[in-house]
Amino acid sequence: MQALTDNALMLQVRSGDLHKMGLLYERHKKRLFGFYYNMNGNASLSEDLVQNVFVRMLKYRHTFTGEGSFSAWMFRTARNVNYDHHRKNKATYGQSEISSVAYKIRDSDDLETDMQQKENISVLHRAMKLLPREKREVLVLSKFKELTFREIAEVLQCTESAAKVRAHRALKDLRTIFLQLETR
Repeated sequence: MQALTDNALMLQVRSGDLHKMGLLYERHKKRLFGFYYNMNGNASLSEDLVQNVFVRMLKYRHTFTGEGSFSAWMFRTARNVNYDHHRKNKATYGQSEISSVAYKIRDSDDLETDMQQKENISVLHRAMKLLPREKREVLVLSKFKELTFREIAEVLQCTESAAKVRAHRALKDLRTIFLQLETR
């Protein structure tokens, strides 16, 4: 038996087969957790928000048409859950922490190189924290969650070209901040 696509599963959920949501949950819980953890740095909050996404997807299952990417629809829902949570709790993204990104350090024999790479990673994390929420979000979606620009455009509800421009500008701003922090 061939595995059903995410779109096919969600269409079945939409039609009333709510048990299929469990399969979608198992397939995507780690991706969503990573998205939230990269945005807020809080594991407990990230777990709660992942649960809220699936509850909201059940509640608004009728809005899924199956024409676009399921991932884009799911991340748009996740984005809305994130906004609602922070608006409700009056938390600001600028004060939240970004997760540590696992990097493989090459040439571990060279201690100086390792230390420089670790320092660069630390500066990168600080630079990510200083980016505005919208720019950090587009970088998390494109670089860490590896969504296509077409999917990012669906999530952000803009054109594919606009998503590319936003990602390019976010990377440019990240580079500027990184270089400023590096010289300090």
